[in-house]
Amino acid sequence: MKDYTHYNDCVDAATVDRLLDLNRRFYTERGRDFSATRLRLQPGVKHLLGSLGGGESILDLGCGNGELARFLSTHGHRGSYLGLDFSPVLLAEAGREAFSFPVHFVDCDLSQPAWDEALTHYSATSSSLHGPPFDIVFCFAVLHHIPGASLRSSIPCKVHALLTDAGSFMVSNWRFTESPRMNGRVQPWSAVGLRAEQVDPHDHVLDWKRGGIALRYVHQFDEPELSGLAAAAGFEVTQSFYSDGADRKSSLYQVWMKSGRRRPTV
Repeated sequence: MKDYTHYNDCVDAATVDRLLDLNRRFYTERGRDFSATRLRLQPGVKHLLGSLGGGESILDLGCGNGELARFLSTHGHRGSYLGLDFSPVLLAEAGREAFSFPVHFVDCDLSQPAWDEALTHYSATSSSLHGPPFDIVFCFAVLHHIPGASLRSSIPCKVHALLTDAGSFMVSNWRFTESPRMNGRVQPWSAVGLRAEQVDPHDHVLDWKRGGIALRYVHQFDEPELSGLAAAAGFEVTQSFYSDGADRKSSLYQVWMKSGRRRPTV
């Protein structure tokens, strides 16, 4: 089995920037269309939310249009929630509703080196904004949009420092190759001016057709790679399962805890 605890990047900085820009443009130009397809939570997300006690402080990386916060609001959550996203379009959608518990949304790009430092700044300047450490960090359908192994691995390392000692990091990643329909949307790298040897294995560019043609970058994790990412950042995987889609295999979910702090799985 390949050792994923130490990455060897084959993606240079210029390619990383190009792929990040591709996704930024997608969520700017097609953000409203994308939001219209995300008006309910996936079954795997709901399963994990069922393990919450209701009083946790939550950080949601890539909060999108705020659907997760809306779900928590209607299910009696009493803790605090901070949602981060880099898309002004999606954040505008998220901020349209009132919530029954403390909710804040912040414009923050996880691909920037100091994104975690911004959390301390925001919490210091706003008495109503909960900052680190957090009891729970969510990262649903986000890591697969981060190009370059070094950049991907840096995010869990930062999350480790943002969690309480007994906190949980809950992640999901898209397994689109499980769907023949989605497989048909994979485009050649020439569509974005790149060659296959310039990107990582399991990197893909997919088309989007709702509201207009667009392209976005996705990296598909397998279970060993995602578990290796956890280990490299000082986490243990306490739960791993597949869910979503017609075959219930469209997304890979994992729950991570700081090494040595393992507790029973949900």
